[in-house]
Amino acid sequence: MRLFVFGLGYVGRAFADALAERGWDVAASARGPERVAALRAEGIEAVDANDRAAMTQALTGVNAVLITSPPTAEGCPGLEAVIPALAAAQAFPDWIGYLSTTGVYGDFEGRWVFESSPLKAQSVEGARRVGAERDWRQVGRGMGLTVTTFRLPGIYGPGRSAFDRLRAGEGRRIVKPGQVFSRIHVDDIVSGLLASLDRPRAGGVYNLCDDAPAPPQDVMEHAAGLLGAPVPPDLPFNELGLSPATRRFYAENKRVSNALAKAELNWRPKYPTYREGLAAILKAGG
Repeated sequence: MRLFVFGLGYVGRAFADALAERGWDVAASARGPERVAALRAEGIEAVDANDRAAMTQALTGVNAVLITSPPTAEGCPGLEAVIPALAAAQAFPDWIGYLSTTGVYGDFEGRWVFESSPLKAQSVEGARRVGAERDWRQVGRGMGLTVTTFRLPGIYGPGRSAFDRLRAGEGRRIVKPGQVFSRIHVDDIVSGLLASLDRPRAGGVYNLCDDAPAPPQDVMEHAAGLLGAPVPPDLPFNELGLSPATRRFYAENKRVSNALAKAELNWRPKYPTYREGLAAILKAGG
């Protein structure tokens, strides 16, 4: 069995490792010869995404494809690179997973959103994701490919959690009354992708998130308590000189439902709240 990952980042690497443990061969795209060489030095079969011949070879006989790279103003780079290579390789994978974001929903003033909720993306990045989701669905229908979309909220895990910000002296408790965010541990993303891989469904769309949307300041306070570190002081949202990116982030307030993934994929998050997730990261030395 063979997996190809377009964009071997934090989530892509975790998913690739999980399938390698199942005995799968794994190949991945990389940007430029230096990145290709670096991944190959780690024992990863890497190819330059701009090398069509190499991409065709890497996708020959592929069983599953994961697209993690974000879209640009020109669209999804994974779509532009992978689809021609699949056609040239005459490959017909059983599953293509596209990682999107819950940013496609925009702001719901703290209400619950579901996969059927209107897509009201407020940021340029969110709007591009809406377009990329649409493009992948259309290509999937047109070519008879089993494309599944996964909408992800804030991702955390080892090396990427509130602990790291606190240790770096960058922990902040930005307080905006009524604001909540959904989040998910990287291990739970991987288990959700594996559940979908075992039950492929063309055109499927799933929110993968934990069970407990929560104010971000609560997460930071809990993490500080676990570390035995001082809790960062409250920073009122309206009094801060926040960057435009941070303000855009806080402009969207919603609770994301994972009910559909639970019902259709029989998936359950191992870390249903940030409390279990942070405790596991700390126990593992993260």
